[in-house]
Amino acid sequence: MKEFSLDIVICTYNNAALLSRTLEALSKQQVDSPWIEWKVLIVNNNCTDKTSETVTSLMQAAGYALRMVHETKQGLTHARVCGVQNTSGDWIAFVDDDCLLSEDWVEQAAQFASQHPECGAFGGRITLEWEKPPPAFVLNRRYAYAGKQLGDTAKRRSWLPGAGMIVRRKALVASGWLDKQLLEDRIGRRLVSGGDVEIGMRIARAHEVWYNPNCNLRHLIPTRRMTREYLRRMEFGLGASRHNVAALSWRRSYASWLLYSLVYGFGFSVFSAADSVREGVYSSGPIDLRLGLSPALGWWAAMFAMWRMKSSERSEILGAVLPTENASNPTLPKLSMSSN
Repeated sequence: MKEFSLDIVICTYNNAALLSRTLEALSKQQVDSPWIEWKVLIVNNNCTDKTSETVTSLMQAAGYALRMVHETKQGLTHARVCGVQNTSGDWIAFVDDDCLLSEDWVEQAAQFASQHPECGAFGGRITLEWEKPPPAFVLNRRYAYAGKQLGDTAKRRSWLPGAGMIVRRKALVASGWLDKQLLEDRIGRRLVSGGDVEIGMRIARAHEVWYNPNCNLRHLIPTRRMTREYLRRMEFGLGASRHNVAALSWRRSYASWLLYSLVYGFGFSVFSAADSVREGVYSSGPIDLRLGLSPALGWWAAMFAMWRMKSSERSEILGAVLPTENASNPTLPKLSMSSN
């Protein structure tokens, strides 16, 4: 059996309490195959809480190779690039600082990679674990918390969520993502997104991308992330991401994209408003148009930002992930707010 080397990269910003649980869960990994080598790297993205102390205290007792580096450029994308540059494994797993990996996660990842030699990236099952029972308006938007349940059978995909995404280093390098990132991901407390989808889509241009149900993780959702204000910000970021990700696979001119964006934006706004009214009526709760319209407002904001770009900048984004002529997975994602 060929040796499997994996670096688990955990990028973190002021989330020491949940990070501690993530690292403690990793200490329970059951890796029995001698051909599997795995390590953990924490990328400290300007944390001002007790992150450094938490990681340092666990280094000796972790039971696995654990180290930490610092990235001063704020933002998840910068932190991920730093993580890639400071590791050397053939495979890289991007694991969020609020995720608990199942005890056989590394073993299952290694087995899947060895059985799929053409695979460039894969992700697994993501189960949401709430700190307390969530209100109805949160449950109606599980997609916003990156939950993923695609059944018990492995299947081909064209993009992946960032939590638990496992990429082949050679495929990531060949995609050009390390040289030029087109979309942003979380910056501090600003809930923008799209960078993880970009990674998956760029790898999918020339490699297989898969969903592996045997790699299970639990995504911890604390009470502070169940407020209407938090969801509004998250939904706004998802709406902006929806616009930018769709632009990545646009085949025509910017003029046609702008027309499409305008028409879609109006339809998106009307649908979102109607959905808010329907939700309020059926739940006998308040009609929260601010929450309901947040993703549409994010779409409009991203459309305006692209309109203000230089034409050379727009040309880098539009059609950036159209499949190559010999791509093994030419199907690009059909975007939906369910993020499935």
